[in-house]
Amino acid sequence: MPDEIIYHKTMGDKGPWLIILHGLFGSSDNWSTLAGQWAENYRVVLCDARNHGKSFHSDNFNYDLMAEDVAKLMEHLDIEDAFILGHSMGGKTVMRFSQLYPEKLKAMMVADIGPKSYPPHHDEIIKAFESVNLEETKSRSEATKQVQSVISDPGVAMFLLKNLYWKEKGQLAWRINLPVLKREISKVIEDLPKDEVATKALFVRGGKSNYILNDDWPDIKAQFVNSHLVTIKNAGHWLHAEQPEAFYQTITAYLDKVK
Repeated sequence: MPDEIIYHKTMGDKGPWLIILHGLFGSSDNWSTLAGQWAENYRVVLCDARNHGKSFHSDNFNYDLMAEDVAKLMEHLDIEDAFILGHSMGGKTVMRFSQLYPEKLKAMMVADIGPKSYPPHHDEIIKAFESVNLEETKSRSEATKQVQSVISDPGVAMFLLKNLYWKEKGQLAWRINLPVLKREISKVIEDLPKDEVATKALFVRGGKSNYILNDDWPDIKAQFVNSHLVTIKNAGHWLHAEQPEAFYQTITAYLDKVK
């Protein structure tokens, strides 16, 4: 695979294309179960963002580049247009994609993120990654203890630890490009350009999340003029993991309506 093409895998062999973009510190693997369900009726593409998962590492990291990465992937796979679903950072990526490449987008689904800027809130997660001494840690259980000493929520700790892999015998490493993500974290939480977007869009938020507030919606609707908002109750920011069935039904119903 050329270095400039982000890592991806496809599922399904019929129907329209559906591309799924994960969030910060995540990877395509986080979406395998849901993707398998959609693959019954769609050709699903799961991909890793640059500096994540099995994709290439780069010193350059921003939403323009991540949107361009998706456009290059579509060209590589000979995809003319697609539905794109993105969570958190992936949601901002698809919003930026809709501004830069509207002709490539059938409709977009944005999971629990808005186009606005967000206050810094990843310090604890960065600290958890840095708590693992990769030179001296010789087992996953040891790394787990180190991460859990910083992150009290076991679900979040396990999510972060999915980035850990055996680089070689006896040598653990992070799949994410931690130095660059730490340095460029401000670009992940900054606001997007204000360009108006006519593409059909579904915004899905968790009822327990504060990423899309009621006060945010008028501004989102004014910018994404063909958008709708759905709230999934009893779900936080990781709504697709916390309420997978409700999330699946919500996205599927929207796709059925706009395809």
